[in-house]
Formats: sequence, structure tokens, C-alpha cells
Amino acid sequence: MITEETKIMSKNGLHIRPASRLVKEAKKFISDIKITLENKTVNAKSLFKLQTLELTYGKIIKITAEGKDEKKAVYHLKNFISKLH
Repeated sequence: MITEETKIMSKNGLHIRPASRLVKEAKKFISDIKITLENKTVNAKSLFKLQTLELTYGKIIKITAEGKDEKKAVYHLKNFISKLH
């Protein structure tokens, strides 16, 4: 299992469109991927679950993956989120 933190730098946060793109990116990996904000953790491959988090500008989230491609998944998603503006 690997975990990395990243800050949401998109001024609009991860509203429906960027969140759906994040889900699409997460589904490229076979690992189990979770997003944690404060004390709530959800499946990164579920748009509905992601929308239950307040993924707004400046929030720091944790990306956790467990599986064969966990390292690649976490670093890819961290990079993806950091490029959203």
C-alpha cells in the first residue's frame, strides 16, 4: 500500500467535470484506489462517492492505492490532480 498527499490547486475544486476525469484516470489501474479528505475515505473509481467529499480549492487530500500497480497509480493521479487548473 502506498499513500501520497496532494493539494487541490484548481480554483473551482474538483467539481463534476474534473472529478469525472479523475475517475476515468483511476479506472486505468487495477489497484484499489481511495481518496481521503479529513476523516472520510471513498473509492476513487466512483464519481458518486467522490462527490460526497468537499474537494474544493486548497484542500489537501490523500491518495492511497493497494495492488500490483499501486505506485504508478498514486503518482499518476497525484500528477493529474496537480495539473488541474
